[in-house]
Formats: sequence, structure tokens, C-alpha cells
Amino acid sequence: MDSRGVDVVMNKRNVILIGLMGTGKSTVGIALAERLGYRFVDTDARIEEVSGMSIKDMFAELGEAAFRLQETACINNVLADEAQVVATGGGAVLAEVNRQTMLEGGLVVALRASAETIIQRVREDGNRPLLAGDVEERVRAIMESRKHAYDFAHLSIQTDGLAVEEITDRIEAGWRSLA
Repeated sequence: MDSRGVDVVMNKRNVILIGLMGTGKSTVGIALAERLGYRFVDTDARIEEVSGMSIKDMFAELGEAAFRLQETACINNVLADEAQVVATGGGAVLAEVNRQTMLEGGLVVALRASAETIIQRVREDGNRPLLAGDVEERVRAIMESRKHAYDFAHLSIQTDGLAVEEITDRIEAGWRSLA
């Protein structure tokens, strides 16, 4: 156990990227998967594929709770496999069962960014149901409500001002040094 009470004994079957929307999980995940020779899986894209609905439509028609149930099922299914870089939805960490599955599934890496960086990256994205309304206000509120939600990760990287290659270098170094 580390100082946070997190079990640091982990496997390297997968690399699981967590973080708020706009922190670079998909972009970094694609580059990292290519570098490691792993498959890239985006859980939000997989949920859309399996359900036949966009996440925006799922939130509107079925509600967030129904989406979160599908998200947990997806994470369980995806992390049963190995040799993957998995980008999770920003809210996937809200369920304890998901956090535990991630910790058991591989190296968990939290990507972080400032509110300003996230706002810049997501401002024009109309497919994010949690950002309906004032994007800046919503990003800051979500950041505040989840300020410790990503603390369980084995590795944390602040992505502001870093190129994708620099971020993947840091993840790969952490991946190689652990376990």
C-alpha cells in the first residue's frame, strides 16, 4: 500500500487512461498504443458501438444512470482482455467498482490539465452532455466535484503545455518502472 492506501502491486496487462474530458485520453491513448504495440480502446466509443446510440442521445433518452450502468459493463468487458491502452470516460471513476476493476486491470494513469486548457479543448464540442450550458462554468464545477476522483491512479501526469510525445514518454517510463 502507498501513502494513500492504494495497493501499488499491479500488473501491466493494460494501460488505463483516466481524467476529466479534454485532458487528452484519446489522443494520447492512440499514440501510446501504437508505441507499445497494444490495441487502443475508447470505452465511450465502444458503448456507442454496442448500444447503437451516441452518448449524448443516451443521456437525453435514458439518463445518466443508464449510461453509467453500460459504462461499468463496458469497463468489465474491455479489461478482461490485455495488451490494450484503454481511454475511459471522465466520469468512469465515480463508481468504486470501476476504480477497482481499473486497478486490477493494469497501470492506471491519470491525465490532468488546468481548467483553462480543458475549456479551450472542449469549448466547441457539442457531443458532451455534461457541458450543456455555460461550458466554462460547467468545466469548473465538474473539476471541483471530481478534484480527488482520479487520485487512485498509479501515475499522474499534468498535460498542460506538453506534446503528445512527451506525455507518452512519461507514461512509458512509468509503465516500465512499475511492477
